[in-house]
Amino acid sequence: MDAFLKTEDVAAARRLIADLGLTPVSCGSVVGLWEPNPKRAAVVDSLKQRCEMYSSLGLKQIVCPCNTTQKVSEDDYKMGLDNMREVGEIVKQYPMTAMVEFSRGSTFIGTLSTSLQMTRDAAHPNVRPMLDCYHFWAGQSKLRIGFDPIRRDPACALSGCPSGPAPRVAGANHPRDSRGWYYAAGAHPSQIVRKGYAGPLSVELFRPEFQNADPYELASRIRAKAEPIMREAGVL
Repeated sequence: MDAFLKTEDVAAARRLIADLGLTPVSCGSVVGLWEPNPKRAAVVDSLKQRCEMYSSLGLKQIVCPCNTTQKVSEDDYKMGLDNMREVGEIVKQYPMTAMVEFSRGSTFIGTLSTSLQMTRDAAHPNVRPMLDCYHFWAGQSKLRIGFDPIRRDPACALSGCPSGPAPRVAGANHPRDSRGWYYAAGAHPSQIVRKGYAGPLSVELFRPEFQNADPYELASRIRAKAEPIMREAGVL
């Protein structure tokens, strides 16, 4: 969007989306919202600008990852709940939902259980956890527990897969792409479906060759790989 808006306006983006028959679902990302952050005021301003732009395109969700590796204390988590409630009030005006994405290397929100606990304690209807299968699998979330802590509500989005197999350690630096769909036990879309989730499932594309590929051709390749997994999960 940023590149598109250098030469076009939001109205042109809306027309293009409509002409292509697409339905935008979520956007991102705004980082630095949840954890202690001396520059948080600027991040909040950026959030407001993003919400204004994306809501005009019909989007309802904005992804907000937590990537910090700073040392944190118990009091920081109390502040984190206040931060979530503040963000909830901001996105509510548009109206949108802020999706809290835990990251495998984060020292603040680095696991599914932490994300679920904080969003539940914050108890704001416009702040929900987001589940990234890659961060669940490669980080410190407990595979033996799987997705059991997730309640039957549309609170989690699913995105990102490792191209594996690769070591399941927080420091593993293996690339993510759409060439292979690799799920460890307990990190499969069927687990989410059994929890009653019926929202969007997304694929993240980090490799330059995918980002620069023909969109239709790439989407066709992704569909060919994704559909068998979606059928197995009972989504199709």
